[in-house]
Amino acid sequence: MTAISRVMTCAGALCLLAGPALAADGVLLVQKVTTDGGTPVKHQIQIEQHRMRAETAGAPGQTMVMVFDGTHDTMLTIDDGKKTYSEISKADLDALSGQVSSAMSQMQEQLKNMPPEQRARIEAMMKGRGAAAPGAAAAGAKTEYKKVGTDKVGTWSCDKYEGYRDGQKVQELCTVDPKVLGFTAADFAVTRDLAAFFQPLQKMMPGGGSQMFTIGSAEQQGFSGVPVRSTMYIAGRTITSEIEEVKRQPFADSLFQAPAGYAKVESPFTAGRGRGRK
Repeated sequence: MTAISRVMTCAGALCLLAGPALAADGVLLVQKVTTDGGTPVKHQIQIEQHRMRAETAGAPGQTMVMVFDGTHDTMLTIDDGKKTYSEISKADLDALSGQVSSAMSQMQEQLKNMPPEQRARIEAMMKGRGAAAPGAAAAGAKTEYKKVGTDKVGTWSCDKYEGYRDGQKVQELCTVDPKVLGFTAADFAVTRDLAAFFQPLQKMMPGGGSQMFTIGSAEQQGFSGVPVRSTMYIAGRTITSEIEEVKRQPFADSLFQAPAGYAKVESPFTAGRGRGRK
């Protein structure tokens, strides 16, 4: 699940290269992500109508890039340090979710025969790691948001929300109307495709989808506007993301493709199922 967490919290894009044909203007987001009060990491996200690119620049040689294609429901993970890439599809995630659900059902049957104390320890351990306890996945607990006031992030005045799941606070948001950023909800349509792409993960880590940058109606997402700051509480960790800059600009098509000369390797999501190849 580490790779999934990185996908949901990373953001970014490299500088545009001169020369290649450019697609229609997209949206560039510059984001700051802080985990457990540590050193902030700068990210960027490039968004177009049907595709999205996010880059996480780590230590030298550890840059990771995620490219989502909403038209084909696929995601590339690119490792610039190793000059490799892998690909996952919605079908891969659906299959993985089915395998996990089957395993959890079997574990639930085994837990029924365990002493109450031992069962409680196992369920507490799974919850501490951010996984759903056996039987909990089917419940599909939904995060409920309530507006609690206003705040300011950078130059933007925003509406504060608190998100609760099963009575426990799991998220804080501060949102603005897309028009304040100079855009409309249509500019961020691909983020809804991304949320749907990762929907199977809800069965493995309920609430995981709330880590992604998405925008929808208040009825769909439970709050209004675009989050310019999001603080998540996951398995004892606190992850805060803040948008620092938003602007419109064109992107090179090559940025949404696997780099030439990179080797395709097996994705961790498909390991052992024979889908990846080098």
